[in-house]
Parts: sequence; structure tokens; C-alpha cells
Amino acid sequence: MNDFWNNISRYPRFFISSLVGLILVILTPFKNLFKVPKFRILLILLSLTIVSLLYLIIRNMVGL
Repeated sequence: MNDFWNNISRYPRFFISSLVGLILVILTPFKNLFKVPKFRILLILLSLTIVSLLYLIIRNMVGL
């Protein structure tokens, strides 16, 4: 029974490490694009556009 609880206690650590690995894999191409000055401006503008659109969409969904 002790092995069972030991295995159950490992699941949150596995989930967190898998999530961090997934985020790192997703962000790596953007990090490589950020090294090129021409793409740096494009990436900053794209990220600002996405954040502002999400803000406007959520604000309209809430009804403010």
C-alpha cells in the first residue's frame, strides 16, 4: 500500500515537469526568431496584437 501512495505522489511532479517541457518546446522557435533583428520587431508587434485582441474579446464577453 505504501508503493501505491508513493506512485500517487509522483503524478503532480510528472505533470508539472511535462507542462514545463511542453512550454519550453513551444517557445523555442520564438526564441530563435527573437535573435534576428528583422523578426524581433515583427514578433513584438504580433505578441502585442494577440494580447490586445484577447483583452478586447474577454472584455466584450464579460460585458464591460
